Amino acid sequence: MQVRAKKALGQHFLTDLSIARRIADTVEAYKGLPIIEVGPGMGVLTQYLLETGHDVTVVELDEESVDYLKINFPQLEGRIVFEDFLKLDLRKIVGDREFVVIGNYPYNISSQIFFKVLDYKDQVVCCSGMLQREVAQRLAAGPGSKTYGILSVLLQAWYDAEYLFTVDENVFNPPPKVKSGVIRFTRNQVQDLGCDAKLMRTVVKSSFGQRRKQLRNSVKPLVPKDSEVLQLPIMNMRPEQLSVEQFIELTNIIQSAREQ
Repeated sequence: MQVRAKKALGQHFLTDLSIARRIADTVEAYKGLPIIEVGPGMGVLTQYLLETGHDVTVVELDEESVDYLKINFPQLEGRIVFEDFLKLDLRKIVGDREFVVIGNYPYNISSQIFFKVLDYKDQVVCCSGMLQREVAQRLAAGPGSKTYGILSVLLQAWYDAEYLFTVDENVFNPPPKVKSGVIRFTRNQVQDLGCDAKLMRTVVKSSFGQRRKQLRNSVKPLVPKDSEVLQLPIMNMRPEQLSVEQFIELTNIIQSAREQ
């Protein structure tokens, strides 16, 4: 039995077992913690997670893949969740425990998956896996890079980012039109950003919504009309120039202006 790759689900099945093993090895340090694998497909990554003794639950939206996993991985009995990961309350799987997220992520929803991880940042101690190379590079990019963006800032506020390695197109069935990249995010020690985290998300999104403009133009709608803070030196900068710490500073400036 084989599973047909479905374009609507962004499925490209990895066929190189050595790469699957390398991806599984990225979470080797987290044995004992629950692992949620997103989109296991035919279990090419799942097999190595199970082989090394991880506590794995898989979340799969494709009914054909679910049937395949039930037949070929009886050890997953009771641990196959036939639901949309983006809509799933992950606490139904892990409760209040810390956990790890891993997967060969569907390219068409990879950014949404990482936004979901941020919603569980107090529990997700590591998020690892494979996605389109350009997206992976963007998530790991630092200030000053043309690829530095919204998720780069929001993820790196809470996680240490590592771009691990690139994967060529010819190790998938069907082959994607782009290269893939494997990335790992490890939770840092930050418990409080020192600003309103919800407002910071708004500030970051507003800033990169007009990334070619100076900040005074992109954040203008967030402060009172003719606010003096728009004349501060930081407002002369463009969003890709700001570090996470500077975005925190910017958020506090905007909050102060709104309160006044």
